[in-house]
Amino acid sequence: MITREEIANVLDQPVYDGDGNKIGDAKHVFFDDMTGRPEWVSVKTGMFGSAESFVPIRDAALVQDHLEVPYGKDQVKGAPSVDVDAGGHLSETEEHRLYDYYGINWDSVLSEAERTDDGRFAAGPGPA
Repeated sequence: MITREEIANVLDQPVYDGDGNKIGDAKHVFFDDMTGRPEWVSVKTGMFGSAESFVPIRDAALVQDHLEVPYGKDQVKGAPSVDVDAGGHLSETEEHRLYDYYGINWDSVLSEAERTDDGRFAAGPGPA
């Protein structure tokens, strides 16, 4: 899992899949509104970095000089295109599309959310 403190080490680094195939370069990290944790990294892919795909960062690892994600290059490149609002924020609908695509159960994300002492979800920091 990538922590908030490691984000600076992620940006502009190469992103590889578990088989050692370069996917592209990390450009932006997005936080989940519910957990406040880094949840997505946008990866510039394609010839000359002409496309951008989102990949979950929750199971990614910084390995030497790159970021390694547990998703194949073709899967990342085939991720749905999502819109980021002017404030650099992914809507809940767009996040759901990405979670579904990567086979991540939305309920598992909610169960990981930090809770306040009275059992409510703590508000995350919002856009990154």
